Amino acid sequence: MPPLRIALLSYRSKPHCGGQGVYVRHLSRELARLGHHVDVYSGQPYPDLDEVDGPGSVRLVEVPSLDLYRDDDPFRTPNLSEWRGLVDALEVSTMWTGGFPEPLTFSLRAAQLLGGGSAYDVVHDNQSLGYGLLALHRRGVPIVATIHHPITVDRDLEVAAAPTRLKRLSLRRWYAFTRMQARVARRLPRIVTVSRNSAGDIAREFGVAPGAISVIPVGVDTEVFRPPAAPRVPGRIVSVASSDSPIKGARVLIEAVAKLATERDVELVMVGRPKEDGPVLRLIDQLSIGERVRFVSDLSDEALAQLLGSAEVAVVPSLYEGFSIPAVEAMACATPVVASRAGALPEVVADCGVLVKAGDPGELARALDDLLDDPARRDRLGRAGRDRVSANYSWVHVAAATADVYADAIEDARAHR
Repeated sequence: MPPLRIALLSYRSKPHCGGQGVYVRHLSRELARLGHHVDVYSGQPYPDLDEVDGPGSVRLVEVPSLDLYRDDDPFRTPNLSEWRGLVDALEVSTMWTGGFPEPLTFSLRAAQLLGGGSAYDVVHDNQSLGYGLLALHRRGVPIVATIHHPITVDRDLEVAAAPTRLKRLSLRRWYAFTRMQARVARRLPRIVTVSRNSAGDIAREFGVAPGAISVIPVGVDTEVFRPPAAPRVPGRIVSVASSDSPIKGARVLIEAVAKLATERDVELVMVGRPKEDGPVLRLIDQLSIGERVRFVSDLSDEALAQLLGSAEVAVVPSLYEGFSIPAVEAMACATPVVASRAGALPEVVADCGVLVKAGDPGELARALDDLLDDPARRDRLGRAGRDRVSANYSWVHVAAATADVYADAIEDARAHR
């Protein structure tokens, strides 16, 4: 395959939290190592990208938004001096009326920057699925879109957990952008997703033809995420699940640890930053286990690998996952995983971990208790997880398989023209 000029779009790419920043960083690096030239178009927060010593290249193209959801000032109202045009007015007005504008407004800004798209052989969108993509598609630009999972699943789980009718209406307004994403996904010829489970959900939720969907699992850097040299900390449990969103299952995990703490010495380390007045911290206070739980955030890959490798068990308690990078990173560190039997987690973890019923703190507590009591089983599961990652979850494979999809998209566009 000759070197390609690739525009890789990501509406927000937080480096050390969530999957989008991880995905664009590692995919762009490995595509460049294959000889391709990748421009990563991203809104705030911008990703950390790796420098590549030929033959290809990676470059960040900043697509500034009004950054209405920054960590230190979420839902801020920008000064009029910050507004630059109609897209900014759309972004602010959508936020003021309870919606989430970023997927749409990012796609419009990116389409403006890309112009006719002639500077690139292919445009690859990562999860925004905004109407700006359709403008590029109409011009004959080859388009590929990655959908990690349909966000309608998050919407439905959050609406179901909402305590009041007003809250349910508010959530439906916030997730109104998913209607746009479904419309755009149906009109794009090539969709990439990360698991067979997500492929089925995308076909069902968004109405995408199954034949248009390619499954390419996400990778992990097994040189960084590797078994530890130091002894593991007795009783330490690690989870990347501190989000207040119900879909991540943090409340279930905290309740399970509270049950364990009545009978054994355990420490839960949660990666992330929950809201100061949010349900996660309130539950920890109600259960009086503040001395058993601590939070860490903004970890580098090396620091996260060290933390995962220090744990006796890693937990993924989510009510749904389209893939789960944290599960694969823990498995790469030979840390045994306890995960919910939900979404793609059984597909990703397989028989290399312990699967429990999603949303059941009692079953999760029993699984953790049994595993913490059985060092031989922990060692066996940890080695099996490392072997599974080495065989199946490589960023080199992700890049090569994605480049094959690019080639198909380019041929589709040529035939259509």
